[in-house]
Amino acid sequence: MEFRTIVDIQDPGFRIMPCEEILFVGSCFAESIGQRFRQEGFPVTINPFGTMYNPASILHTIKRLETGSFQTAFLTLGTNHVYRLKETGEIVDNCQKRPQALFTEEELTVDECAEYLQQVVAVLRQMNPQMHIVLTVSPIRYRKYGYHGSQLSKATLLLAADRIPVAYFPAYELICDELRDYRFYASDMLHPSAQAVDYIWERLVEACFSPEAKTFLEEWRPVRQALGHKPFNPDSTEYIRFQEQAQQKLRALQKKYPKLNHTFIK
Repeated sequence: MEFRTIVDIQDPGFRIMPCEEILFVGSCFAESIGQRFRQEGFPVTINPFGTMYNPASILHTIKRLETGSFQTAFLTLGTNHVYRLKETGEIVDNCQKRPQALFTEEELTVDECAEYLQQVVAVLRQMNPQMHIVLTVSPIRYRKYGYHGSQLSKATLLLAADRIPVAYFPAYELICDELRDYRFYASDMLHPSAQAVDYIWERLVEACFSPEAKTFLEEWRPVRQALGHKPFNPDSTEYIRFQEQAQQKLRALQKKYPKLNHTFIK
């Protein structure tokens, strides 16, 4: 008997290679997955100008980028709600704690969301015509819109994403249709738990990683764990020897994978 509904993940048409440079732009879910890539040794850029929730703000970030060296870009859509500064009519990415009276809140239509996303893809393709682009919709619900309003917002984003000819990774569906249980949510009952993020990571690796990248993860895991180990006695001879051995393994991996990023480990 099958006691859960398994979400099928379509072949993205490409495979992520070991330690390739990856861009993450979007909602706080992009932050969670981007940080996981960083922990796994990938050189990543995550929301360089702050967290972006809607397609217009994601476009603003992409236009401000000064480099196009990324091999893959993950764009995570959070909401279709935007805020315009009344004085200029400009969609702002962050209200910067200014009075709410200075802004008007609007909901982008499916057509408007799709248009912004098409512009995002065009800019990224200008940077690197071979860049792999992946769209995701954040599974995080927005309580302030009301739960029905939050679902309408997600539906708008899903319809818009379906019009864009790039890969789609079903993070939203994995949480809502496969892991539909409160034990997979954080204490606020809105954000995915660490366990849920781990599961999404496993499905992403399964669907999008090359055999070489999967081999790299297996090689990197014991080194990462050794480098991050917190000893009771950091001055002991045993621990010093342990760290020397870990550094030797790290240097060997860096020789094999020159772009390996280990700077997050303290």
